[in-house]
Amino acid sequence: MRIAQVHRSTYYYRLAHPPTQKTGTGGRPIPGFSRNKKGKKIKDETIKKYLLYLIDSKAEVYGYRKLTRCLQRKYKLIINKKKVYRLCKDLDILMPQREKKQKYPRRLARNHTITGSNQLWQLDIKYGYVESSRRFFYVASAIDVYDRTIVGYYCGKTCEAKDITKMLQKALLKRGIYELEENNSLIIRTDNGPQFISKQFQEFCSALQVIHERIPPKSPNLNAYIESFHSVLERECFQRNEFLTFEQAFDCIDQYIKFYNEDRYHGSLYDYSPKEYYKKWLAGETQPMKQSM
Repeated sequence: MRIAQVHRSTYYYRLAHPPTQKTGTGGRPIPGFSRNKKGKKIKDETIKKYLLYLIDSKAEVYGYRKLTRCLQRKYKLIINKKKVYRLCKDLDILMPQREKKQKYPRRLARNHTITGSNQLWQLDIKYGYVESSRRFFYVASAIDVYDRTIVGYYCGKTCEAKDITKMLQKALLKRGIYELEENNSLIIRTDNGPQFISKQFQEFCSALQVIHERIPPKSPNLNAYIESFHSVLERECFQRNEFLTFEQAFDCIDQYIKFYNEDRYHGSLYDYSPKEYYKKWLAGETQPMKQSM
């Protein structure tokens, strides 16, 4: 024990409790059978015969999930779809999987150097709460990364793709995007919400030649400007007001966003409001500013 540098208690414990050799990969062994509702064991080989019979008869178009239901109803088996999938795989009777085709391929967000307005807009949705009815409402906002203007927003009890596209259409008209020669240089960046991955939203962006970027999951930093605005909206509007009706909430948001665009100073804009800075940028009176986003 001195030579091997093993403690005395360890040595005698090993003598009394010899290690057992483990076989296999661990986990619960496969039993090789299932039970029916009467508790009788049905071997896997028998279940495979049931599956082949079902495939050869009326269930030739069924996948493993519906075959599971057939086994449960016809043969009264207590079996789950995972085991049926394994048995079907052993028999090589699984139906070929359909390939999911995306008409509009996903374009991941990447870093851009922004040198002016109307190059990158970030879009996101925020929730508000009405105390009296205990219901939520939606605020969808789009911000211009360069001049920090909320170019468009939508408030409503519901929020669908058609509401988002209508709001963006008004924002594009207001900004005169349709009149610009390089209108296809505008990028709209969103997360992966259902409104933004919908067919209607994709068709809207495609028809107007607007580039739609989607950030990867769990990466809100890539939408930092609109996330920052929504945190300001929460702090300076939502937390200072108790909304008793939807009308009150929407009116309060209208007033705040008007204040935000026209009067609220921004340190990153040389203490101009977004509206003032945008006008100066149009007139060429601002210092060139590059932002990476």
